[in-house]
Amino acid sequence: MSITSKWSVATGLAAVLVLAGGTTASAAQSTTADRSGNTTAVNRTLDGRPVTDEATAKEVVAYWTPERMAAAVDLDFVRPKASGEASTTVPRPTGPAGTIAPAAPSSTIDRAGLMLNESLAIGKLYFNTPWGGSSCSASTVSSGKRRLVMTAGHCVHSGGAGGSWYGNWVFVPQYRSGSQPWGSFAAYTVATRTAWVNSASYNEDMAVVIMNNGGYWGLKVVDTVGGHGLRWNWGYGPYMTAIGYPSNLGGGEIQWFCQSGTWHGHDEVIRMTCPMTYGSSGGPWLQEYNDATGYGYINSVVSHGDNPGNGEFDGPYFDNDIKSLYDYAEALSPA
Repeated sequence: MSITSKWSVATGLAAVLVLAGGTTASAAQSTTADRSGNTTAVNRTLDGRPVTDEATAKEVVAYWTPERMAAAVDLDFVRPKASGEASTTVPRPTGPAGTIAPAAPSSTIDRAGLMLNESLAIGKLYFNTPWGGSSCSASTVSSGKRRLVMTAGHCVHSGGAGGSWYGNWVFVPQYRSGSQPWGSFAAYTVATRTAWVNSASYNEDMAVVIMNNGGYWGLKVVDTVGGHGLRWNWGYGPYMTAIGYPSNLGGGEIQWFCQSGTWHGHDEVIRMTCPMTYGSSGGPWLQEYNDATGYGYINSVVSHGDNPGNGEFDGPYFDNDIKSLYDYAEALSPA
C-alpha cells in the first residue's frame, strides 16, 4: 500500500488517537526521575488533565487549530552562560560509538513533491508555555516501540531553579506553511535530562517525547513517517545536515537546512556553521542525511547560540547521556 500526503490545512482533524494498553497516570506520577539523570513529566492539557487516554488526546489535537499554530511564537534560543565560553573542557566519548539504524514507515511513502532536503520525519512541535503558544522543531527517531520524537530540553522545560514544564504538546511531521500532510500527534509523556531541569545545563539540552497514536490513520508516529537513526560517542568533525523551522529563514513555515563540519564550542557542546535562529530549536543535526530517503542519524539537536544569526549555533555533545535518555523514554513508552 502506498500512502500519499495530504497537502491541505486540516480544519477538522480526523485523527484517531489510541494509547496502547490503556495506561493512565495520576497527578502524583506526573514528574519522576531515575538514578541515571533522566526526568519525565506526563503531557497535560491547559486545565491540568493528563493526556493519557484517547478522548483527551483528541482534545489536544483539536485545540491546535491552524489559527493557533499560526499564532504560536517560535521559541527563543537559550543563551550560554558567559563562563561557559571560557571553559577548556572538551567532551570525549564516554564509551564505544553506538548507532541505531533509521526506520522506514510501515507503508510505502510517495515522496513526490518534496523540497530539497525536506524530511517527512522532521516537523514542528507545538506547546503551551506560561506566556502562550510556542513552537520548536523536532524529529522522529527509530525505536522498537516506534513512538519517539527528539527535540531540545528547552522545548519541554524552561530549565533551572524556578523553571517549569510546558504542556499541551503536539507534533506535526513535515509541517509546511500551515499544511499537516500526515496529521498531528498528541504527546503522552516528555523526558529530558535532570541536569537541564535542575540547572539549565547546556550540555544536557536534549529531550525525547513519547507520542500517542495519531495522524490521519491512527498509527504510531514512526509507522506513519519513519524515523531517523541515532548516534552517540562519535566525536567531532563528521559532516552534519541540520534541519529545522527557523523564523529568520522562511518565517518558520518551511524546513530549512544547512551543512557543516563540527567542532568544540564550549563545555560539552559542539558547534557548526549555520545561520538558522529562533524556531530551529530542537531540530536534528544529522550524520549521513540521505535526501533520497529523507533519513539520517541524529547526532545532536539545535540548542543555543551566543549571538543568534551570526552564522553558527551549538548543540549538546551526544555521548552516553543521550543513549540513557533514549532508553529511559523507550522503557516508558506504551507497547
